[in-house]
Amino acid sequence: MNLLAEIRSRFATALASVDGFTGDTRPIVELVRPSSDAKFGDYQANCAMPLGKQLGKPPREIAASLVEALDVSDWCETPEIAGPGFINLRVKDEQIARLVARAAQSERLGVPQVATPQTVVVDYSSPNVAKPMHVGHIRSTVIGAALAEVLRFLGHRVITDNHIGDWGTQFGMIIYGYKHFVDEVALEKTPVPELTRLYRLVNRLIEYHAAKTTGLPAMEERIAGQTKLVAELGSVPATGDKKVDKKEAKKLHAAENSLRELKADQTSLQNQIAAIDNDPTLGPLAQQHTGIGKAVLQETAKLHEGDPTNRDLWQRILPPCLEEIDATYDRLGVTFDQTLGESFYHDRLAKVVDDLVARGLATESEGAMCVFLEGFDAPMIVRKKDGAFLYSTTDLATIAYRMEEWQPDVILYVVDYRQSLHFEQLFATARMSGFDQVELQHVPFGTVLGEDGKPYKTRSGSAVGLGGLLDEAVDRARAIADGSKLLTTDQERQQVAQRIGIGAIKYADLAHNRTSDYVFSYDKMLAMNGNTAAYMQYSCARVRGIFAKAGVTLEESLSQACEIKLDSTAERALGLALLQFAETLERVAEDYRPNHLTTYLFELASRYSDFFQNCPVVKAESTEIRASRLALCALTVSTLETGLRLLGIESVERM
Repeated sequence: MNLLAEIRSRFATALASVDGFTGDTRPIVELVRPSSDAKFGDYQANCAMPLGKQLGKPPREIAASLVEALDVSDWCETPEIAGPGFINLRVKDEQIARLVARAAQSERLGVPQVATPQTVVVDYSSPNVAKPMHVGHIRSTVIGAALAEVLRFLGHRVITDNHIGDWGTQFGMIIYGYKHFVDEVALEKTPVPELTRLYRLVNRLIEYHAAKTTGLPAMEERIAGQTKLVAELGSVPATGDKKVDKKEAKKLHAAENSLRELKADQTSLQNQIAAIDNDPTLGPLAQQHTGIGKAVLQETAKLHEGDPTNRDLWQRILPPCLEEIDATYDRLGVTFDQTLGESFYHDRLAKVVDDLVARGLATESEGAMCVFLEGFDAPMIVRKKDGAFLYSTTDLATIAYRMEEWQPDVILYVVDYRQSLHFEQLFATARMSGFDQVELQHVPFGTVLGEDGKPYKTRSGSAVGLGGLLDEAVDRARAIADGSKLLTTDQERQQVAQRIGIGAIKYADLAHNRTSDYVFSYDKMLAMNGNTAAYMQYSCARVRGIFAKAGVTLEESLSQACEIKLDSTAERALGLALLQFAETLERVAEDYRPNHLTTYLFELASRYSDFFQNCPVVKAESTEIRASRLALCALTVSTLETGLRLLGIESVERM
């Protein structure tokens, strides 16, 4: 049962009796939340203050009216009004005990399924196939997978779709690289490393020419302008007015900082160019392939037009790349219902543009077909001047296909926040195209940072490979496994190390609010205390250890949970926390933030720790209390392990 939902429902009913209140009750009842401190009860309603402003009445008067109309006597003790109008609620002990006993004997741990299931498509991960997966892919992958599992557990029909980049410019780069730089022996023996080498080589040459022909001249022009600005600000005479002079000094300081940053960027570009010029292998290649940028685009266009040679190369390149990606997903324990890449939609793109034109949504501008949207400075281009289609075209075709095949109520795009403008334009265009019955949601996330506060990269400046990231985490976790006296075989230690290491990376990502950046740190991820996967896995193992000492199984303890006793503060706190699993999952589903679940699991583990220290289980004072506490232990570990599973993290029996 969802206790919070029940209490909010009672408040919604009570609102009808508040004199002068009209409108939507949802924003008001959402202010009924779990209390941050037990001294304020179990739940607290903070709705009297905004209602007081809305109705022009004192909040305490509003609170009194609400309490008088509120019917929660079957669930809660008499509500109390505190401070300016807070309403504090304490759930009756017998109700907590009854619901905990019911949850213990429920396969779903007392979590109800939604009354009206929806069909939800979750679009996540979506790597470019011709590039190695790197640290930047971890957020979309683990957040998307966790959201899909939570929604599925709540009873929704979920379809996961990995919209891979298997058709873009990266393939033009590899095709160009194959035609000019391939090592056929290496390609035959180890295809993925050779394809990666070709991609990186071509990309580096493209960046070299871009830096030399446009990047450096543009930077020099910006530096000249900024130098002039600094000189002008530096020549402004003092006025004698402290406020004015201080303001001018700040302007000068900001301009000087900006100039220093531009010069640092200029140096970086110069070093990038010099590194190629001075390289005995790359220097001559750069001079031989001056038009490489345009040539790559031409190879991409030929692929899309059906050129037999490029199509054959693409079909040769694709399978080993997909195998490499699938191997990474296997390590992460991530699967998809569908993997429909950009190539799947290629034949549908012309129809998308034709339909937009027929609806009067797309018009020609400087040779390109564009959708001009109100409120946006720039149009959304759906076909370039040279006839090439863009991501926006493919994404529109994808929406149309999903609506035809699956008729979803919601489509979630778990994609980097830097794509926010793209999705705003995409959704606006889709709605105008007739797809106005489906909820389209961009679920953005922040960046993984290094200790320097910049995007996490290797010392050479390239993105950290995801495979190496996982290897390092597992290697470090092996030290934890090797330190356990309970793990007796090398195979068992390695299995535990795998679960701890992979779990650490996932949990550290999910434990942060997805819209925030976070600093990647192996030491913090693998810490055995605090809100980490290792601590949660240890908590599960510690609870499981009780049943061996008690001589009963976890399943037996759950099935015999007929009467739960909550005679101590620690028992009651643990019981209430167990009942809040359902409302936590509902909160995750409401705003698509898995960190609500990690926070809950950590708090549950903390409540259990207090319980364990204060309430003897195996040596309880009576048979009845022993059975009750074993049931609490069993429900705790079942809830912890279920929560971790929904996050894609495996638990361990011994640690």
